[in-house]
Formats: sequence, structure tokens, C-alpha cells
Amino acid sequence: MLNIVGKRYIFFGLSLLVIIPGLIFLAMGGLKPGIDFTGGSLLEIKFESGTAPQPATVVALYNSLNYPDVQVQTSGNDSLIIRAQDMSEDEKTKLVDAMTQKFGDGKTITTNRFESIGPAVGKEVTQQAGVAVAAAAVAIMLYITFAFRGVEHAFRYGLSAIIAMFHDILVVVGVEAILGKLLGWEADALFLTALLTVIGFSVHDTIVVFDRIRENVSVYRRVPYETLVNHSIVQTLDRSINTQLTVMITLLSMVLLGGTTIRHFVLILLIGVFSGTYSSIFNAASILVVWENKDWRTWFRKSDVTEAA
Repeated sequence: MLNIVGKRYIFFGLSLLVIIPGLIFLAMGGLKPGIDFTGGSLLEIKFESGTAPQPATVVALYNSLNYPDVQVQTSGNDSLIIRAQDMSEDEKTKLVDAMTQKFGDGKTITTNRFESIGPAVGKEVTQQAGVAVAAAAVAIMLYITFAFRGVEHAFRYGLSAIIAMFHDILVVVGVEAILGKLLGWEADALFLTALLTVIGFSVHDTIVVFDRIRENVSVYRRVPYETLVNHSIVQTLDRSINTQLTVMITLLSMVLLGGTTIRHFVLILLIGVFSGTYSSIFNAASILVVWENKDWRTWFRKSDVTEAA
């Protein structure tokens, strides 16, 4: 039998190897809120001439028209994504006309996407995003505690699921911070959607493992708790991997073959689903064992013995 629980600290360490770099990039300001959270305008345009101008020249044009703090990102050879302050539809039309005259080479410029959100709305969305994640965490913990009320220490199951869930949140946010720092990607409403979806996937798979532990507790009464938990994980291993693998294959296909507008969302979702699968198998149930065995009482025993010698 695979001894997954016995190697729990190796798997905890692997999680930290992923989370810590993400936290470092997060502290460096890598997580860049999009206009959905900060307010502003996003304009995606396509140059029918086939070649987009250099971002610096577009920034200079915006500045000459009294639009400071402009960010320009290329999207292929013929398209640009421009982020600036909040503007109206008429102001957008004037800007596109100005770019057509200066960069159009006699051909039109097509507006693929235009979004404009005021700062007040962006602030409200940010607050609601935080409330949504917190409310989801509390509701999940209460539900699992209630659902496992027939098992001893039912609260541990709910809290362990939440700890595993926050593992996945840290992985997703950390990866987003790394991508934001290296590629300039911004966290928008689709990122929040991906994050909440990952929370659902993570907890769903964790509950499957916990439910098998609950069934085995009443069957294997004399088996040590660590052995029982490991047996439960192995019993659900095929189901967990097969179910999540079909989702990941679909998402990978969308990352490779899908359009650029959804690639960011799908990639974050793919990373989150993978992290959720990992945490439900290698972390969530192992946390129960750490709690049951009170492993923290022996974490520093070796160093204590050394000092005594």
C-alpha cells in the first residue's frame, strides 16, 4: 500500500516550495489588480494594416491627449490592449480616430473590446470579492462540521478542509503574482471567478476523501488512525485522479488551442484544479493525522535533546 500519510512532511514541503516564491512575488507587488477592481478603461484594438505600433508611441499619444498612467500591452502582431483612466464612449471614439490618423496607414482600426469602470464601482467589487471568499470559507467549514457531526472531532474535518482550501488559494494567488510580475498579467473579475471555482473543486475532492474516512472509522475500529486515513486516501485515489484529470485535459486543450482573451482565465483555473487535486490527496487528510497525533509535540524534540547533551 502507498504510504502517503507517512510521507506527509515531504508533501507539506513540496507545497511550501510552490507557495513561498508566490508570496515573495506577492510582496514585490506582482499581483496587479485589473480595472474591475481599480476602475479605469480597457481598450483592445486591431490594426487592419497588420502591424501594431510600438507601445511607447501609443503611450505618447495618450499623454498628449491628457490621459496619464497608460499601460499598453501587445496581443499578437496586429493588436494592442490599452489600459487607462475611466473614459466615456465618445472619448474612446476620439482616441481611436486619433490613432487611426496617426498609425492606421490609411486602413481602419477595429475595436475588439472596450470596458470602462468607475473607481467607486471598482472599490465596491474589491470589497465584494473579499466578502465572497470569506463567506465561502465559513459556509464550507460549517457545512462539513455539520455533515460529519456523527464522527468524533467533526470540527477538525471542517477546519482541515479550509486549511487545504487556503493552500490552493495561496498557490493560485502566488502564481498570478509571478505571472503579473513577469508577464504583466492583471487580476480581473475572471481571475476571481477562477479562484472561486478552484475553491469548489478543492473542497469537493477533499470531502470525498473525508467521507471515506468517516465510513472506515466505523468499520476498522481497532486500526490506528494514521493507517485508517492512509487506507482511505488510497481507496479514493483512482477516483480523485481520474475525475480531475478529465477536467485538466480539457483545460489544457483550451490553453493551447483557445483564444487569447480566455487563456489567462483557463490557465489559472488549470493551475488551481491541479493544486486542489494535490491538496485533497496529500495535504487535507494528513492534517487530520497531524492533529490526531499532536505531531507538534515532537517537532523540536531532536533539538531539545541536542541542547541537553
